[in-house]
Amino acid sequence: MYIFSRIDYHRWQKWIPLLVLVGIGLLVAVLIPKIGFEAGGARRWINFGAFLFQPAEFVKLVMILYLASWYDKRQHHVHDLYFGFLPSLAIVGVVAGLIILQPDIGTMLVLAAIAAAMFFIGGVRMRYIYASAAAAILALWLVIKAAPYRVSRFLAFLDPSADTRGISYQINQALLAIGSGGLWGEGFGQSRQKYSYLPEPIGDSIFAIMSEELGFIRISLILLLFSFFAIRGYKIARNSPDTFGRLVAGGITSWLLFQTLINIGGITGLIPLTGIPLTFISYGSTSLALSLASVGILLNISRYTHEKI
Repeated sequence: MYIFSRIDYHRWQKWIPLLVLVGIGLLVAVLIPKIGFEAGGARRWINFGAFLFQPAEFVKLVMILYLASWYDKRQHHVHDLYFGFLPSLAIVGVVAGLIILQPDIGTMLVLAAIAAAMFFIGGVRMRYIYASAAAAILALWLVIKAAPYRVSRFLAFLDPSADTRGISYQINQALLAIGSGGLWGEGFGQSRQKYSYLPEPIGDSIFAIMSEELGFIRISLILLLFSFFAIRGYKIARNSPDTFGRLVAGGITSWLLFQTLINIGGITGLIPLTGIPLTFISYGSTSLALSLASVGILLNISRYTHEKI
């Protein structure tokens, strides 16, 4: 974060074509046997021996930089369907398709949300955004229908009481953990659900463990901190000195906000459960490193804003 905060954010523009090629290449490499590392039925990592690297996390930042540069350089074509919108949408579609093949629906949803936010900030006509959103929803439904476990997960969202020892097990255990926290929680480190009851307690389910240990009051304070971060991030975007800075700041803030909302929404039963890290908190070196690097870029943009943030 510190290193990225010291690099002038304009310098990233000249590296964007290379970053896009590297990002797509890494997503393809993940799918190649003996290169991609498989765990839990998903192939999302590249094993470098000392650590595992998740290219999808890297690609989120790359797509933000790419879309920001695209609309910065084509401000006169921002309302044009063929020269402004469709080429950028095609790149996002290719990346989303490669992520689905891993499979990683959660990351794909975050990528789609980032793209929609940047299309909006960039000034794309709303009818284009609505049409692409409708097509994306249809494609997502077909992807869900293609895999029985995804259909079961969606049915578990509609009725968490069904199959509590099977597909609904994780959400029910998560709700038990959240409810057990009460107002002030069981105490830091005192969770019971994390001991072989709730799957992925250090990853996808960590918000439930936090709620159990910290309780409603302290969890509310943490949610307020996320809200404060989002407000400050969008304020940086609004006061950025140029289009590229505005789009990068808006994209980074939207990424970290949407990822947080999807994680919390899934583990609390507000949306279908999907595996995705909680920003800044879940275990995962790639996610944490890229999130902090993105905040570093955001901090650098804030140094050039029109008014003090």
